[in-house]
Amino acid sequence: MQRYVLKNKNNIALVGGVLIAIGFLSKWVMNSTFIYTWSLIIAAILGVVPIAIQAYQALRVKVVSIDVLVTVAVVGAFLIRNYEESAIVTFLFLFGGFLEQRTLNKTRSAIKELTEMAPESALKLTEDGEFVEVEVDEVDVGDILLVKTGAKVPVDGTVISGEGSVNEASITGESIPVAKEKGSRVFAGTIMDNGTIQIVAERVGEDTTFGRIIELVEEAQDSKSKAERFIDRFSKHYTPAVLVLSIVVWLFSRDIELAITILVLGCPGALVIGVPVSHVAGIGNGARHGVLLKGSEVISDFSRLDTMVFDKTGTLTVGNPSVVEKEYYGDNIDEALAYLASVEQESDHPLAKAVLEEIGEITLFPVENTEVIKGEGIIVSVNGHRVAVGNVALMEREDVEINEKAKSDIARFEENGNSLVLTSVDGELKVLMGVRDRIRPGIKEDLLKLKRLGVKNLVMLSGDNQGTVDAVSRELDLTEAHGNMLPQDKSAYIKRLIEKGQIVAFVGDGVNDSPSLALANIGIAMGGGTDVAIETSDVVLMNSDFSRLPHALGLAKAIARNMKQNIFIAVGVVLVLLASLLLSQWMNMSIGMLVHEGSILAVILNGMRLLRYKLK
Repeated sequence: MQRYVLKNKNNIALVGGVLIAIGFLSKWVMNSTFIYTWSLIIAAILGVVPIAIQAYQALRVKVVSIDVLVTVAVVGAFLIRNYEESAIVTFLFLFGGFLEQRTLNKTRSAIKELTEMAPESALKLTEDGEFVEVEVDEVDVGDILLVKTGAKVPVDGTVISGEGSVNEASITGESIPVAKEKGSRVFAGTIMDNGTIQIVAERVGEDTTFGRIIELVEEAQDSKSKAERFIDRFSKHYTPAVLVLSIVVWLFSRDIELAITILVLGCPGALVIGVPVSHVAGIGNGARHGVLLKGSEVISDFSRLDTMVFDKTGTLTVGNPSVVEKEYYGDNIDEALAYLASVEQESDHPLAKAVLEEIGEITLFPVENTEVIKGEGIIVSVNGHRVAVGNVALMEREDVEINEKAKSDIARFEENGNSLVLTSVDGELKVLMGVRDRIRPGIKEDLLKLKRLGVKNLVMLSGDNQGTVDAVSRELDLTEAHGNMLPQDKSAYIKRLIEKGQIVAFVGDGVNDSPSLALANIGIAMGGGTDVAIETSDVVLMNSDFSRLPHALGLAKAIARNMKQNIFIAVGVVLVLLASLLLSQWMNMSIGMLVHEGSILAVILNGMRLLRYKLK
């Protein structure tokens, strides 16, 4: 019976509203006090039943809830034959609950939209060579899948044939389609804008990036911050205190109506709902924009952030070294480049790949008599010539003449943070290349936005040499930059900052970043990084999109502001209502309940503004 009543409380509110309207119309139009009185009595009795059931359920778990206060107030008003106020209060309370649920559901729309985006089927390659539609749960790692135009990518995987463009808004928040070809990564839940591709499944089900997004957002929206836990504890004591206050008022004044009105006016509904709605709406906004805030607890520290520490490789830089500067000396440069490419083709050194990409397609020669000089480079015979490829020390070992121009170029390249690759042929310097990791496009503007949002210190920590680190720091105008740092050095540095009282965020993407991500007040992982980095972080930037970071920080600050606004509205309304009751003659129970429900809607609507938040 209780379940049936609570399931139909919206219908009960509707019936109560109709009865109240009939009562007032009969009084004004027909001057019938009989219909007026009995309409209000029935409306009050119907309305108080679901409220009383909720109050009983709360008392069973030893909680004096808002429903308890309203039930006592309505029953008291009914006993003193104030049927009008008892009927109106029950209707407003039930109708307010209906509006609250409707608007709260909208704040949770982000997770609903994400769930609806989840793929349900896939075209799977069978043993007879045909693609058959199956449930996405039937796809296993290693299966070959076909994705056509307009279809959702069913799993995380790699393109093995075909090409096209994919809308990755569900993962990154960016609606501009991304070109995909053989070797490209694709993610579950994204949509094939045009083209047809075949992919090999690498992550399926809940292990996909999309599945983890849904899981993280659900966990985040269900978590509680310190502020919410404080308000929960506060309301447990505050609500009984209001009940005691009304009893004391009645004992001293013998004014039962005043005591009952205090019960209604003192309801802390807006205070209880104000903080959660801000957090839920804010976390939903982040999910839509490629930012995962892992819970309400993260937002408080993130919004007060004053120091942001970055790993260099893969965070501030792209993570793929390339030749950014080069100089040639003497004649027969094409021949020298062919010899250089022939040497680098034999090497697995990270710089070799960058050099080969720079040279491009060229005729290669056999390499003979290879001699590796540890820490300096390599000496070989190519096409009858002695070729040395390495650093300045190797050139000195080979007695290669370095003229003033070359010395000046070397100094300039080093100052710019390059790793040097010098090539000599038969003792003559021919090629100088500067290789370094490229700065992420648009990162200067993103760092400037962080400064405008109140981040006082931008610090870079890297395992690279100090010269390279300083060059990147100068280009990005960072506060501090430290090179030659091992993972334990980074975490020790962060620990020192925290001990100084700074609120520190660390941004990284690798396994070696995990200790620092866990230690910092706020760990921020690039979504394209390792699983362990993502798991130990507090904030995830999906698809390694650094431009989401200013939005994430701005959103955290907006959530914190919104939460404070809601607390101010909730407390302010209660104080104004109680003051009006004591200092004026116009305040009564019906008006108080109307204002009370209005304050609840006000904080909900204020929180919902966060769903539309965009960084200016």
